[in-house]
Amino acid sequence: MASQEHLELLKQGTAVWNEWRKRHPEIQPDLGDADLSDADLYGANLSRANLNDANLNDANLIKADLSGADLNNANLNNANLSGANLTEATLIDADLSDINLSYTNLSRAALSNANLGRANLSNAYLRNAYLDEADLNGADLSGADLSRVNLSRADLSNANLTDADLIKAELSDANLSNANLYRANLYRADLSNANLTDADLSRADLGFATFVRTNLKGTTLTGCRTYGISAWNVELTGALQDSLVITPPDEPIITVDNLKMAQFIYLLLNNQEIRDVIDTIAKKAVLILGRFTRERKAMLDALRDELRRHGYLPILFDFKKPSRRDLTETVSTLAHLSRFIVADLTDPSSIPQELSAIAPTLTVPLQPLLEASKSEDSMFSDLSHTYHWILPIYRYTDLDSLLASLQEQIINPAEQKAQELIKQKAQELTQQ
Repeated sequence: MASQEHLELLKQGTAVWNEWRKRHPEIQPDLGDADLSDADLYGANLSRANLNDANLNDANLIKADLSGADLNNANLNNANLSGANLTEATLIDADLSDINLSYTNLSRAALSNANLGRANLSNAYLRNAYLDEADLNGADLSGADLSRVNLSRADLSNANLTDADLIKAELSDANLSNANLYRANLYRADLSNANLTDADLSRADLGFATFVRTNLKGTTLTGCRTYGISAWNVELTGALQDSLVITPPDEPIITVDNLKMAQFIYLLLNNQEIRDVIDTIAKKAVLILGRFTRERKAMLDALRDELRRHGYLPILFDFKKPSRRDLTETVSTLAHLSRFIVADLTDPSSIPQELSAIAPTLTVPLQPLLEASKSEDSMFSDLSHTYHWILPIYRYTDLDSLLASLQEQIINPAEQKAQELIKQKAQELTQQ
């Protein structure tokens, strides 16, 4: 309940009130539950005041000192607090819809679950503030300093964050659908699980920002800075991605047109170890395809061990147990990382049908194997005549003979075909 004495002093005007505050700095004004609607409190010193559940609807609080004030559950709808000092103020669950907080100092303020719908927070200073679960739907945050602010689970849909500073902001699980983040500074911001559907992030600084399971459907990502970005399991369906800058401001500009590719290309350019790994895989990886039945697995394991002894990096893939990814996509990815492929066709239920779907996308030497006692599948015969990177089937009598002839009958033909394909691709690029 508000102190009647304090209310009477406040009604005498700002000059009287501020003089009383100056003479009694030890007193914490109690204005809880007070009806201050339509009050002119311009420049009033309300620091550390208890305004809990107060009605400040339409009140004029321009440049008022509300630092440390308790405004929990207060009704500040349509109030004008432009330029006010709300440092460390408590506004949890407060109704601040349509409020004017432009140029207001809200650093370290507690605004959890507050209603700031359509509020004017342009150029406000909100560093280290708590806005978790706040409603900022349609709010104007243009030019605001939101660095290190907690906006987790906040609703920023349709908000204007043009030129806003969101360095190290916590935006995990926030709703930023349709938000305007044009030129916003999101350096080191955490946007994990955030919803940025149809948001405008054009020319935003996303340096070292975290995008884990972030929804970027239909988002505009034109001209963003993405140096050091962490993007994992990002949904980019319908997103407009172009001219993403992957280099820091002090280096020559390099751009790519894909957010996921941005982090990979930069790592590739600036990490010798990654380049060495990729180079090694391209020259030494061998994909072995087959069925992991008890009989065939022993042969495939022995083949893998022998290839390893020849300096290769064998990759075994069981067609019977593909990953959750599409089978064709998985094998195609592994194939394009490989020097050549070895496919075991011996099992009657083996892989000709699967290879018929994969073969057109390979352009990687494929060496098929078949025990001499088994017959060739007619489907695979058609494939070998259609795609020149599929080598003639090598028939072997037993495992020992296969391993003994590995260099001459498998490795040498596959390496020769690999060189042919490399030369062919180089010629095609020259002709373009």
